[in-house]
Amino acid sequence: ADFVLVWETVPWELSGQQDSHENGDLQTIHRTWRKKFLDKLHAAGILMEKHMTRVEKKVVHYLLLSAPWSVLCYYAEELQLRVPLQALPRQSSNWSAGVLQRLGIPNLMAQEVPSLPLDYYTCPFKANKLHWFLGSNEQDSFFSTSQRHQILYEILATTQYGHSREREVGVDQLLSENIFTAAFPLHEARHRCPPGTHPAASPAPPASPSPIPCLSLQGPYKLRPEELAAGSLSQRQVLFLYWASWGKWNKYQPLDHVREYFGEKVAFYFAWLGFYTGWLLPAAVVGTVVFTVGIFLMFNDVPSQEICTSEEQYWMCPLCKTCPYWQLSKICSMFMAGRLFDHGGTVFFSIFMSLWAVLFLEFWKWTNASLAHHWDCSEFEDIEERPRPQFTAMAPMTIINPITGVEEPYFPKRSHLHRILAGSMVIIMMIAVVVMFVVSIILYRAVVAILLSNSGYFWSVASASRIASITGSVVNLIFILILSKIYISLAHFLTKWEMHRTQTKYEDAFTFKVFVFQFVTFYSSPIYIAFFKGKFIGYPGNYLSFLGVRNEECSPGGCFIELAQELLVIMVGKQIINNVQELAIPKLKCWWHKHKLLSTKKVGEEGESVLVEQAPWVMDHQLLVFEGLFDEYLEMVLQFGFITIFVAACPLAPLFALLNNWVEIRLDAHKFVCDYRRPVAERAEGIGIWFSILEAITHLAVISNAFLIAFTSDFLPRVYYEYIHDSSLRGYVNFTLAYAPRGFVLQSNTSCRYRAFRDRDGNLTSTYWQLLAIRLGFIITFEHVVFFIGRVIAWLVPDIPEAVAVKVKRERYLAKEALAENKVGCGSS
Repeated sequence: ADFVLVWETVPWELSGQQDSHENGDLQTIHRTWRKKFLDKLHAAGILMEKHMTRVEKKVVHYLLLSAPWSVLCYYAEELQLRVPLQALPRQSSNWSAGVLQRLGIPNLMAQEVPSLPLDYYTCPFKANKLHWFLGSNEQDSFFSTSQRHQILYEILATTQYGHSREREVGVDQLLSENIFTAAFPLHEARHRCPPGTHPAASPAPPASPSPIPCLSLQGPYKLRPEELAAGSLSQRQVLFLYWASWGKWNKYQPLDHVREYFGEKVAFYFAWLGFYTGWLLPAAVVGTVVFTVGIFLMFNDVPSQEICTSEEQYWMCPLCKTCPYWQLSKICSMFMAGRLFDHGGTVFFSIFMSLWAVLFLEFWKWTNASLAHHWDCSEFEDIEERPRPQFTAMAPMTIINPITGVEEPYFPKRSHLHRILAGSMVIIMMIAVVVMFVVSIILYRAVVAILLSNSGYFWSVASASRIASITGSVVNLIFILILSKIYISLAHFLTKWEMHRTQTKYEDAFTFKVFVFQFVTFYSSPIYIAFFKGKFIGYPGNYLSFLGVRNEECSPGGCFIELAQELLVIMVGKQIINNVQELAIPKLKCWWHKHKLLSTKKVGEEGESVLVEQAPWVMDHQLLVFEGLFDEYLEMVLQFGFITIFVAACPLAPLFALLNNWVEIRLDAHKFVCDYRRPVAERAEGIGIWFSILEAITHLAVISNAFLIAFTSDFLPRVYYEYIHDSSLRGYVNFTLAYAPRGFVLQSNTSCRYRAFRDRDGNLTSTYWQLLAIRLGFIITFEHVVFFIGRVIAWLVPDIPEAVAVKVKRERYLAKEALAENKVGCGSS
């Protein structure tokens, strides 16, 4: 069996206990729609076999579906499924393996994985050219399991059970209406078929259904000792042993096996995740070295020593109206901690990470092209992708596709554009809500800092700003996690309403909506701290305020240390929460689902087989529904943003990302193999719109790091002081502190200092303007140098490897030869 439909009914002896008359009418409607849908499947020639189990007060029906050879051939040609023409020699898909081999270094990441899928030249299937394809005489294995799943899902998704205008089309709508409780392909293991009972070819779909002649039964992913000794492993067991196992954390992923079992879309995600994790290794090493250098600089830093030994030399102005004066020497430890992240190595690391991001994307583009050709999907989005079944059902008219020449459903572009604009307005309103909340967090920090400063306790007064910042970060994280759930549901609704033609365009539109929202929610607080906090505060006697609350100042240690703290709270906190959720929640859900389904009793009727407890379809039904890759991609892309946009403030970010991703790969692999029902294999040409988002983040990172170093870091003021005044930085602390204006001193009868470049009247000094010119010049120079080097790298690294370009030409030639109209095919013999 290739697919399973599941629904539940109330047995006759309990049917009189239904809650209401309306509930009974609803059950009648559901039975009618279900019967119409199954009758249509009968008419399409789908083979069916029914089983039932008793669970508490319900009967669970399992309908096993399979498509005969004639139906497979018809839909394979309709869907333009690619089938093999000629076998190819295996080539190493890991560039690092080739490099290590040439250098003569043992490759610790290599592993021998059994049942390695073969590589082929392929072309779209044509039934009348059948004999030109490899394996055409083996009808039960000619189409791969994932291709059979695609064909059956296409039939299920396009079968009408009511009026198309009412969206009464397809199994997805039936699932949303709870007419079916589940629809999924079985995890593949072994074929148990009596000899000579495989489906035979027939010229047309049969008029009436017949029982499924053989079953492809699911096997457990865990291995028995005799199976391991015999080496007879199923695909799922191979993936569990060589991919999902925690002991394989340092081995290459068997991507060809993943692609064969789960399809190209899932395989591209894991290929990108593995590629990204590998590239994080040099970034983590360099970041750790820069952080280590910061430790040595912290203990030998002259300004830090001046602050720590200043005692009562520098009396600082109050941080609020009722706050006391304070000594600069009290912030000794905080100032030294800030030197861990704010030093000359920061500039080098910012440039390094900006170029790292450009190189990473260029080489991923190169790798993506190789994989797309290797997996026969390099032209999928432009030529082979069909309209979404939901779009087909709802489109008001048809039009000729200019590329394929086939008549297809069509939705007017003007109406489509109007819907996108309307949806965009809703998105903007939601983003405005987020911005309002960010403002409220800013006010919260200011109010808490004031309250703690007035508390009278020395510890809370000294740490007021830090406590307010940390609690604000935690509140911000909780808000992000809650609001994102609401927004994702809204984005799903809007994207469906916009009527996107293909699944790729639908997913790209949904991804863009949610990413814009998540970008604002996750990055708004770090952006505020990095570029706005402490920049518009005024001076003693003339402080600026917002909504009646005095604007926040940076903590005494500087905004850099606050930004690093914010990144660690959001980035590391989110990663820990996500990993705990991904580890615990699927296990709890599986346990609960199995607990409900384990107490099954045998139920049978005349003419129907009786299900044995824990049959393969029952075991698969206990697993979790696969809900797509969006959350997985989003987590990684947000992480990519943190380690590039704000890397100047936290050189350890790549190291935390690397450690997280080593866990993430095996965690996700374990979920796919052990916890999820097998998803329908979906084709893809790459990682979709996520690549464009990564490119945008890379450009933003260059600009962000330039502004961080110029305006938030102390790097340029220190360089200016070394060049103009004293290369040893003695007296630098006094240089950065201004005296309180005369009016403020007369009013308070006390002199104090504050961090600024102003004179005794509160006016900006020439030093401020000279530093501003240096900062702007640094930004322009930094951006131009990094973007120029990035352009050179992009020019040197080809988008498509030369070897792949040759293979593409060879494959097109073979396809032209095989499918030429003047060739005699099996259909005309």
